[in-house]
Amino acid sequence: MNKYLEMSKEVQDAVKNKAPIVALESTIISHGMPFPENEKTALEVQNIIREQGVLPATIAVIDGKLKAGLTDLEITKLAKKPNVLKMSRNNLFSGLLRGQTGATTVAATLIGCQLFGLEFFATGGIGGIHRNFGELDVSADIFQLSRANCTVICSGPKAILDVSKTLEILESLGIPVIAYKQSQIPCFWYRNSGLEAEIIVNNPTEIAEMHNLRKNLKISGCQLITNPIGKKYEIKKERIEPLIKKAERLLKSNRITGKDVTPFLLAKIAEYTKGESLRTNIELIKSNAAL
Repeated sequence: MNKYLEMSKEVQDAVKNKAPIVALESTIISHGMPFPENEKTALEVQNIIREQGVLPATIAVIDGKLKAGLTDLEITKLAKKPNVLKMSRNNLFSGLLRGQTGATTVAATLIGCQLFGLEFFATGGIGGIHRNFGELDVSADIFQLSRANCTVICSGPKAILDVSKTLEILESLGIPVIAYKQSQIPCFWYRNSGLEAEIIVNNPTEIAEMHNLRKNLKISGCQLITNPIGKKYEIKKERIEPLIKKAERLLKSNRITGKDVTPFLLAKIAEYTKGESLRTNIELIKSNAAL
């Protein structure tokens, strides 16, 4: 399998020595924000993790190899490269066979975590059940969360989703959705979704203890830690929701579906907020990496 898998020397040494590692996805770089913000954010997030004495391991497919531990140069190339493939569980393996380059979604990154033995993963927001446009659109993220064995730190489901249904299916799949230091599940750009959390944790030690208990009992599936965006950067629900609906109408009229839905909506909302939603997106990724 070495033909299709590659760890940087740093990641290899950290795995061998059981040193702490945090995995990072790469669709944030290629599909989550424009250049140069994508490059700058990816490198800053890695530095935030390094400052904690932990090794960041950004995961992507580079020339037909699933790689853990991108170099700064590889991140820059991915950030600048047009039309990068968005790789999820369904097209990851064909991409490897065909020698393609692609950015990994939450689902594909979780597959990487399983293959490389990584147990902690920080991202922005997870995918889930999209709002009903007359067709079923469900992200592979939520199913892969039930198969992998990571602690995933995020800012909750993306606000463009049907958040209530997304949380319901996560519960059905046995994935604990844990709120950090508040009673409600956060929702990406805003802190309170209006949906109460069943489990609340107030410190990282308890998160680690839950992770280790699940591991020792051989319980399959991830635990999802939802970390609210700082109040300083929050965009209130009542302000962002009309903009999401405006973007949805445009999405529908343009007949955009599948993997193009999320990047389109994020770009439109960034346009409508004059870049404020992008700034919030950047800050929540940094916050999740720090946690």
